[in-house]
Amino acid sequence: MQVQNDTPRVLIPRGVWVLGFVSLLMDVSSELIHSLLPLFMVTTLGASVLVVGWVEGLAESLALIVKVFSGTLSDYLGKRKGLAVFGYGLAALTKPLFALAGTIDVVLTARLLDRVGKGVRGAPRDALVADLAPPDARGAAFGLRQALDAVGATLGPLLAVGLMLLWADQFRAIFWVAVIPAAASVALLVFGVREPRPTQCAKRSNPIRRDNLRRLTRPYWWVVGIGAIFTLARFSEAFLVLRAQQTGIAMALVPLAIVVMNLAYSLSAYPFGRLSDRCSHRTLLAVGLVVLLAADLLLAVGSHWSVIMLGVLLWGIHLGATQGLLATMVADTVPADLRGTAYGFFNLVAGVTMLLASVLAGLLWDRLGAAATFYGGAGLCLLALLVLQVSVAARKAG
Repeated sequence: MQVQNDTPRVLIPRGVWVLGFVSLLMDVSSELIHSLLPLFMVTTLGASVLVVGWVEGLAESLALIVKVFSGTLSDYLGKRKGLAVFGYGLAALTKPLFALAGTIDVVLTARLLDRVGKGVRGAPRDALVADLAPPDARGAAFGLRQALDAVGATLGPLLAVGLMLLWADQFRAIFWVAVIPAAASVALLVFGVREPRPTQCAKRSNPIRRDNLRRLTRPYWWVVGIGAIFTLARFSEAFLVLRAQQTGIAMALVPLAIVVMNLAYSLSAYPFGRLSDRCSHRTLLAVGLVVLLAADLLLAVGSHWSVIMLGVLLWGIHLGATQGLLATMVADTVPADLRGTAYGFFNLVAGVTMLLASVLAGLLWDRLGAAATFYGGAGLCLLALLVLQVSVAARKAG
């Protein structure tokens, strides 16, 4: 891996920092609920693991699919912030539904609406980060936002553990607390972020017209394909929660699995983002896959709490190494006025594969056991590594 050591230091704009803290607050709210939701569905509502897989797969895939429409709309309007505010606002409004849910249908409705909000805000927000950040600090900017996002995703489950111990496993009371940071997130976005002026003054055309889509070239679609394979190899984190429960620890402590994952994610995202500005993206992708492969194997064979937590920690490092990197690669391979659309199509493909991955994981769990789920993930990691290696070899040959 060749790293350039003479890269000048570039300050990350204030707007990127604020967007990071907006993500942090919303993730405190979301993960406070989501770190407990699989347990709530299984223990309180009596759902099977396959049903959990369907709920999580549908929710996460819907979030990714919706991004194609919000990203395209943000390109057409030339504005990002309004759509981001709507998405964060919708997610905030769904939080009370989790506390009120008495059936799986209500949980599914709440999850879907919450993820629609995430989908609406995701592509415009990522495009806004790319608009605000200097090109030579784009990897660092995405890494910073991902890191702050992961800090929030760490604090949420920690708060869940504390409240579960304090309130004796009262799921619904804890879900009500999540309303507070969600509202704060929306307020910070409304009053704290100023959208940059559009770089083009000419009348904008429909981003999904054929002549515009032709500007999404082969390097971009290569990133889309690699992102889909990565998503297929990494199913919903809900299965990490259920795997932690199998170690026999108190239910109140199970969300610590998400704490460990997101702590590793938050600590690794920014360093990997900085590294991606100075070295081979394909090398970092391969490193991320190897880390995920090791995590899957530990989660498959482990039965002790410490082994499971090590696997969860490696899972978080994988996220830190790859998620901001893939977002950076999308931004680097498309024109500035099509970034929202590009993120949208990227997440459309990832959404379909996320649904397949989570349903397959739930099916393997119910039919063959937890170990089979993670062995299946390891096999898909090997497939992704093979595809990555073949694509690199083909590019060198060409």
